[in-house]
Amino acid sequence: MTMLANVAELLKQVRREAGLSQEELASRAGVARTTVARMETLAKGDMSVSALVRLLEAAGYDLKAVKHGHARTLEDILAEQRRGDGA
Repeated sequence: MTMLANVAELLKQVRREAGLSQEELASRAGVARTTVARMETLAKGDMSVSALVRLLEAAGYDLKAVKHGHARTLEDILAEQRRGDGA
């Protein structure tokens, strides 16, 4: 099970990989910079899923559920099959 702290660290990582400051990401997502900071540090011990989705999308990512122990989503497998590089 992914812990909330892992999600907070993931958010920070994708923001940095996108080359965005907290302020820039917040602006793109339409949230306050303090929301980004709070979610990256779990300052209040909680996380808004709707804000998380908006922030990930603003950084160029999607939130997808992946079955535990699997690295690829169903969408990944279907795309591989369409390209002809699936097993």
